[in-house]
Amino acid sequence: MNKAFTKESDNADDDDLQLPPIPVGGKNYMTPQGYAALRGELLDLIDVERPKIVDVVHWAASNGDRSENGDYIYGKKRLREIDRRIRFLTQRMEIAEIANPAVHHGNDQIFFGATVTYADEAGHERTVTITGIDEANSAKGEVSWISPIARTLLKARTGDLLKLIMPGKVEEIEVLSVSYPAPQPEPPAP
Repeated sequence: MNKAFTKESDNADDDDLQLPPIPVGGKNYMTPQGYAALRGELLDLIDVERPKIVDVVHWAASNGDRSENGDYIYGKKRLREIDRRIRFLTQRMEIAEIANPAVHHGNDQIFFGATVTYADEAGHERTVTITGIDEANSAKGEVSWISPIARTLLKARTGDLLKLIMPGKVEEIEVLSVSYPAPQPEPPAP
């Protein structure tokens, strides 16, 4: 029988070299700051960007022949892009699950929102913050909670040795420190 149709593997150790499964359920975890940023972008598109483009399209349409009117053609294209982005942001925010990492302040176990410093086998230290899919920015050291490094780190504690599975290799990393933002005081009631 062809190997492609069997579930058996040639190496029994392959079962140990798999990332933890991605949780099922369609939740879009994000920090309160990430949610506020998405909401701000959505409101800006609805209240500022879209009305500007609608005015440009209306003005361009009043100039006559629309088939060769660059302002009209570009405006309609930009309007479709804005509407597409508005739909996307609305859908992402509807399934958003806001998780405040400050509730874990002082904890040494890694959960969503943790800032983790770890060292690889060569001794190089890296610091990452585990954030939501829509807010992760690698330039700022933020990784999505479904990324391989985050999935490897989640639930670990300071001092744990973990196996980071990467394409073509497995590397051992050690968790050096875990931190969370300090809880913010509640604003006084009006």
